[in-house]
Amino acid sequence: MNNVYTVAVLVGSLRKQSINRKVALALAGLAPASLKLTIIEIGDLPLYSEDLDAGEPPAAYKVFREQVRATDAVLFVTPEYNRSVPGVLKNAIDVGSRPYGKSVWGGKPGAVISVSPGAIGGFGANHHLRQSLVFLDVPCMQQPEAYLGGAGSAFDEAGHLSESVKPFLQSFINAYGHWVERYRKA
Repeated sequence: MNNVYTVAVLVGSLRKQSINRKVALALAGLAPASLKLTIIEIGDLPLYSEDLDAGEPPAAYKVFREQVRATDAVLFVTPEYNRSVPGVLKNAIDVGSRPYGKSVWGGKPGAVISVSPGAIGGFGANHHLRQSLVFLDVPCMQQPEAYLGGAGSAFDEAGHLSESVKPFLQSFINAYGHWVERYRKA
């Protein structure tokens, strides 16, 4: 019997019509049967503060940590803001990494796809995020790297994925499925 691995998907854009969210949903639809992708919402997390975490942490922190902890792997879908990841995504990473010694990230195989209407596809955000993942002990899929530039044309007006983008996303999510399976069996 093949295993089904649960994947926490964190989307770094909060905009209602976010291209990043559309890409995350498209990846969930293209995912191999071995992966079950679930978007974990990050927009309501209070900004991380050790003071808030002392004693009884906010309910949003607890729910988020439980959701991520219950998964087998993590996938980050992020835009680029000022050559880095959006603050909301960095905040979620910080919330999940605390309290010290109780990180929800450690050992979960991960991947990053950056999505941007610009030509370089969020290269800066992608690599900046990877720096944090090294420290958090998230073994990040190295190849294929995934930068989706010109993302404004990735979906038509009805929200359907462009046939020209679909093979790229399919290749990425298939490789990620192999990465998760290989890593989780090790």
